Amino acid sequence: MGGGVAVIPTAPERPRNRDSHYPYRFDSYFHYLTGFVEPEAVLVLVAGDAPRSILFCREKNLEREIWDGFRHGPDGAKETFGFDEAHPIGQLDEMLPKLLADQPSLHFHLGADSAWDARAVGWLNSVREQVRSGIAAPGAIQDVRAVLDEMRLIKGDEEIATMRRAAEISAAAHVRAMRQTRPERREFEIEAELLHEFRRQGAQAPAYTSIVAGGGNACVLHYVSNDAPLRDGDLLLIDAGCELDGYAADITRTFPVNGRFSPAQKDLYQLVLASQAAAIEQVRPGSHWNAPHDAAVKVLAQGFIDLGLCQGTLAEVLEQESYKRYYMHRTGHWLGMDVHDVGEYKLGGEWRLLEPGMVLTVEPGCYIRPADDVPERFWNIGIRIEDDVVVTESGCEVLTHGAPRTVAEIEELMAQ
Repeated sequence: MGGGVAVIPTAPERPRNRDSHYPYRFDSYFHYLTGFVEPEAVLVLVAGDAPRSILFCREKNLEREIWDGFRHGPDGAKETFGFDEAHPIGQLDEMLPKLLADQPSLHFHLGADSAWDARAVGWLNSVREQVRSGIAAPGAIQDVRAVLDEMRLIKGDEEIATMRRAAEISAAAHVRAMRQTRPERREFEIEAELLHEFRRQGAQAPAYTSIVAGGGNACVLHYVSNDAPLRDGDLLLIDAGCELDGYAADITRTFPVNGRFSPAQKDLYQLVLASQAAAIEQVRPGSHWNAPHDAAVKVLAQGFIDLGLCQGTLAEVLEQESYKRYYMHRTGHWLGMDVHDVGEYKLGGEWRLLEPGMVLTVEPGCYIRPADDVPERFWNIGIRIEDDVVVTESGCEVLTHGAPRTVAEIEELMAQ
């Protein structure tokens, strides 16, 4: 490709309050390329006739290791992770101008962090100052994420194996939550059961802030207060998944607090489940990204008509988008190191085709708030059913099948 230098920093540590930091989480792009989990680190890739991988990281410091834990140091990182070179992070600003000299391009995460943007400008200006010595600065700056996004979109066997395990742990947590749910417990008590199972089985953290929403709280799509009491006769919607070795799971289940669906709850639940089945049927190689969403919407719209929630023919409801009153979000997203993972959804203005190794969620739902024109039996019912699905050579695999989905499975489990 004619050479070039890519610079990928990891995430900074972030203070939570005066003398405490948030639990550290590396940058996904950096970890994807390195597997290195320490803060204060930068990967530099030099292309050309003599390609090199160079890590800049913290030096060994026995005193700091007493307080904060083990550090690989440059020598240890080079040996353990297989970099061609490793240097102390303090040498980054000194060495980068030398590495950029006479290179055609700098590949960088433009706009992600203003402090890093300023440092990149400093490196380039240092090279430009040498122009009278015959040294040229890179003439092009490109966003390194464009290439990495496409790489990350297709998962390899090891990545899928990790995601399969993350899905198993998360499914077990949902099973635990169902078994522990009963009227008059509070949402945060059930959240605690999820977190317990994540850590008990070796996951490092939740992949995102868990949603544990009883009754009408489930009609708030990003509800995270998780502090209300659970009432007899209500449904409980849980959207929660763990992160394992940098990869996320993302599961939503909705079930009755008292273990038995009411007739109205069952009608809506069966509708959402049928729409999810129609969507999953469309997850296969060669199917376009929007096909699962289109399939789910058609089932939901017809169901809303049948239940008296939407008026008109199916064609009218779809054209007027009146179904969006009860189903206002998309049916899925890419999944991987990030919960809403990287990757374009359209190429050249057209929905991209699904390929083996892509992983996505399938998550239709319905959310019905009280209103004069809505039958009262449906008020404050929020339902979402979400699973993680990997595209295979012949179709797809549902990674999260361990969490019960059908009415019979849920009621049987909760009866235990």
